[in-house]
Amino acid sequence: MPMYFHRAVLALAVTAALGGCASVAPRPDSAGVDSLLIERGGQAVSTSPALADSGSQLQAAPMTADSAVQFAMLHSPRLQQEYARLGLARADVLEVVEIGNPRFSISRLRPESGSGSQLTTGIAMPIVDMLLLPARTRLANADYQRTRFDIAAAILAVASDVRAAWYTYAGAQQVAEMRAAVAQAAELSAELAKRYYDAGNISELQLKQEQAAASEARINAARSQAEALRARLALNTIVGLSGPAADWKIADRLPQPATREDDPAELQDLAQRNNLELLAARQELEVAAAALASTRHWRWLGGSEIGYEREREVDGSRIKGPTLALELPIFNQGQARLARAEAVLAQANARLAQAELGADNAVRLGAERVRILRQVVATHRDALIPQREAVLARSQEQQNFMLIGVFELIQAKSREFDAYQSYLEAVRDYWLARVDLTRAVGQRLPSDSAITSGTPSVQEIVKPGSAIEQADTHQHHSGDQP
Repeated sequence: MPMYFHRAVLALAVTAALGGCASVAPRPDSAGVDSLLIERGGQAVSTSPALADSGSQLQAAPMTADSAVQFAMLHSPRLQQEYARLGLARADVLEVVEIGNPRFSISRLRPESGSGSQLTTGIAMPIVDMLLLPARTRLANADYQRTRFDIAAAILAVASDVRAAWYTYAGAQQVAEMRAAVAQAAELSAELAKRYYDAGNISELQLKQEQAAASEARINAARSQAEALRARLALNTIVGLSGPAADWKIADRLPQPATREDDPAELQDLAQRNNLELLAARQELEVAAAALASTRHWRWLGGSEIGYEREREVDGSRIKGPTLALELPIFNQGQARLARAEAVLAQANARLAQAELGADNAVRLGAERVRILRQVVATHRDALIPQREAVLARSQEQQNFMLIGVFELIQAKSREFDAYQSYLEAVRDYWLARVDLTRAVGQRLPSDSAITSGTPSVQEIVKPGSAIEQADTHQHHSGDQP
């Protein structure tokens, strides 16, 4: 009876172990990552034909920040790398929950004198693997959940990088167009100065000053265009576009600031609940604590094995029965494993504290930064630009009555262009700050729904009838022709 009992226990342990392995799905749970993204206002990473077909439709329209993220979901190599990490994490889970293969042993012994032989066969399995399998499975699945948080956070980070790259390029493109307009105005000013100089109305010093200003304007325009090309290259690289696919057009205007901003306290609460880096750090702490408890509980078993042997003696008789090999913890009592588990737990605690501190500061200071940059945009829109437009209008009036020269009028127009450029850069900085705040919160900001109109396009700013054209026309009408 005891022999059959031990055999039944062994069979039951093997069956339970195999059943535990079968409970782990072999394929990565990509749907779980997609759900984390969708819950936070992101877009699921998908390679379905329907989404792939929409790529051509996206490319036909001017690229917006949202469509740039959709392009990235289709083409970005960085996102494919993150999803490959998910597969690797699942492979780690499968490896952890595997039990060691059974070891088969056989020996054949002959007596030094006489005939016959002793044949012994046996099979043994590690006790630790079988006893720890349920705990290992729980820990592995918990760590896989942490990896899902980590990968989903990385994917949202890529989406934020795409939005930041789009805002950077959109702003750089508008600035380049503005600088091109300033350079054109400076060229016209230099040409007009040459005509005045040839007529003897200005000195050579004034001529050289206008020509030098035109050269500086050309240099600034070229640099701005080069910066726009660099920003476009960065956007193409992160989205994953090249060749003909990279020949897209951008929506030519940055959006105006949102009509309202979010309450910082509400954003901090959202970050505590939805920031995936925080969730991953908390999950890592739970895994480390459970691993330490398991290590303490099973540290004495070591390399113990349970098995079954069958032996045929020299005289032909047979004996059989279960075997048990216990490792005696004399020299190695699992101190290293325990110390490592304790250190991992302490490290996880520190990482969580660092993540919570970083998220709290990033949200609080990020919200304040957005508020300040919103004020900068408003000051440009409500004060500086109207003031520069008023200066230009009064300068035009004074030039009409010959109270100031044409070059003073041109300088007033150039300063108006500079104010518009500064305004566009302020709007760009505002949106980049919102992208950083979105990273800290871990989801789309609630105030994203309050985004309405766009900023004025460069074509709207640089309208026909510039100061130079008006000055040139007035010069001809007044009879002061070179």
